[in-house]
Amino acid sequence: MLESGGKSQPKPMDPGLADLGPNPNMFAIRAGRGNIWVVTVLEAPKSALHGPEVWPLGVKAYHALGELGLIPEKTELLYGQIYRKMPKSPYHRLLLMRLLELLQRIVPPGLHVQPEQPIQCGDSEPEPDLSVIRGSINDYAAEHPRTAELVIEICVSSHDYDRSKLRAYAEAGVKECWLVLGPERQIEVHRRPQGGQFAEHAVHGPGGSLTSPTLPSFTVDLAELFQSPVAQ
Repeated sequence: MLESGGKSQPKPMDPGLADLGPNPNMFAIRAGRGNIWVVTVLEAPKSALHGPEVWPLGVKAYHALGELGLIPEKTELLYGQIYRKMPKSPYHRLLLMRLLELLQRIVPPGLHVQPEQPIQCGDSEPEPDLSVIRGSINDYAAEHPRTAELVIEICVSSHDYDRSKLRAYAEAGVKECWLVLGPERQIEVHRRPQGGQFAEHAVHGPGGSLTSPTLPSFTVDLAELFQSPVAQ
């Protein structure tokens, strides 16, 4: 939770952070011109290990730090921790553009395709390569979507990292999630979110076609999707 102002003069802890005394989960961030933003972080995880503790960020704190320029660009918030996004290869971009073109052709009114845009999933805010969201564009003027009909993550060298997002997507009620495995020329489909995980899991390919149960008009020919362009 963010509140502007402050009741007491904070004692500096860091160049922009201040301790708010008795509440260990509250920090103040100096924003210039005397303004102080009060940021609530998530409860620190209880651990039997002794040593440095990890203090996860909430989504609002993540946004506030980003607006102040204290978080680098091209990051994602996953389970209260900030991760720098991996650089994308030309092959990754090729797969993304092919799928984006297919989706834009078939998405009916009331649904929208968004590439690399945030979805708020509890204490996470991943930015999937592609997502199909429901509603009007104006529905998301004040906050990011909190779920999606379909999410697609393209995995060329990021398989483990992208699989780690599945719990966040399931908790947000995303109906269907595809992991497009570039080197394997396969697509993993995860469906029916229940209790923080997907109840159904199937692997398609190499070869053949795949139709989305959530978007029945969306069919992908796997051989064409993964085909290498012919050199001119």
